[in-house]
Amino acid sequence: MEAGEGTEETPLPLALTRFQLSEEFGFLLPNPLTELPAHYGPWMEVAHDLPQLIASHRLRSRVHQMPQLSTRHLRGHEELHLAHLVLSFITMGYVWQEGEEGTVKVLPRNLAIPFWEVSQALGLPPILCHADFVLANWRRKDPNRPLEIENLDTIISLPGGDSLRGFILVTLLVEKAAVPGIKASIQAVRAMLQLDEETLHQALQELAEAIRDMSAALKRMHDYVDPAVFYTVIRIFLSGWKDNPAMPDGLIYDGVSDEPMAYSGGSAAQSTVLHAFDELLGIRHSEESTAFLHRMRGYMPPPHRAFVEEIHRAPSLRQHVLSSGDARLCAAFNQCVSALADFRSRHIAIVTKYITVAAAKAKAGRAEPGDRAGPSAGKPPSALEAKGTGGSHIFIFLKGVRDTTREGMISA
Repeated sequence: MEAGEGTEETPLPLALTRFQLSEEFGFLLPNPLTELPAHYGPWMEVAHDLPQLIASHRLRSRVHQMPQLSTRHLRGHEELHLAHLVLSFITMGYVWQEGEEGTVKVLPRNLAIPFWEVSQALGLPPILCHADFVLANWRRKDPNRPLEIENLDTIISLPGGDSLRGFILVTLLVEKAAVPGIKASIQAVRAMLQLDEETLHQALQELAEAIRDMSAALKRMHDYVDPAVFYTVIRIFLSGWKDNPAMPDGLIYDGVSDEPMAYSGGSAAQSTVLHAFDELLGIRHSEESTAFLHRMRGYMPPPHRAFVEEIHRAPSLRQHVLSSGDARLCAAFNQCVSALADFRSRHIAIVTKYITVAAAKAKAGRAEPGDRAGPSAGKPPSALEAKGTGGSHIFIFLKGVRDTTREGMISA
């Protein structure tokens, strides 16, 4: 990437636009496109009908009838992001239409080739990522009203009805709540370089408040997502073909490679926000957790990944606060670390409810989702019972990351 107009001794200041970050929306794609050019009508028709095609077991045959379309008519990163969103949702539906016992070994070339080309153009892998599922998959019902869940909808959907919509949009609101924290992170780095302790103190207070707002947004998951629907219907469509016993050999992208390729499914660990906050606060996770988190950075849009790396290259905030001997700075820093650990505890509570408890109920045959659809309606998935859709051993990972966050506090 082009270096910003920085000072001699450092590539900072961090400019939002340099990293495809928006002043208003942060890592969210600002007001994403909802339609592709007419040439791509066959993709859009299938994408808009995914829940019904999957429920009636007709998606695979519809995909086989799609024409082979060239990607050369796509212009600009907004069209590319919508194409990636559309092709990733079709791919997840195609692979998981018949559940984990009816997977495929080959993605047909009329889907695989354009998906690969769009992925290469964006620097994303050819699978559904957080960048598709959440960041680029939203629209306002009324463009003049604010970004509130009642005024939002998804662009493309999968089985899961209102619960899927709620899952995507609550996650989007967590990303939106993070925006003041992203800006505060930049302010904190600038203030540190300019030895401006007053601005640094204020930036840390704003960061802590933003993380608390993210926790409040995440709590709304309970109001909008039915755990039984999430576990028995939605979750399989977020699953990948790496570290997944249901697809041990990965997936062949026909026309791209003769060898199968393995990619992780969608994961909250692909959200750039917490990576950036960890880097700013100097949080050091275990070797195994760090390896997984760094692998997940490969599923972020490259400009967002570059933002995290830029924060990593900045001088150590923790060391700066320690060296200052300033009790107010130390307290403000610890508020940030504490808020981040609390956010991770809230995430653990949600995962417990939506995976562990829901899995136990499904096993006991007590799960009764209100809007079942698709392959999992009959038999809940078992291949990923103890793992996240990204392939991590979920509780060991989440609790470990939360505990190492707490260890980042500066002791008095």
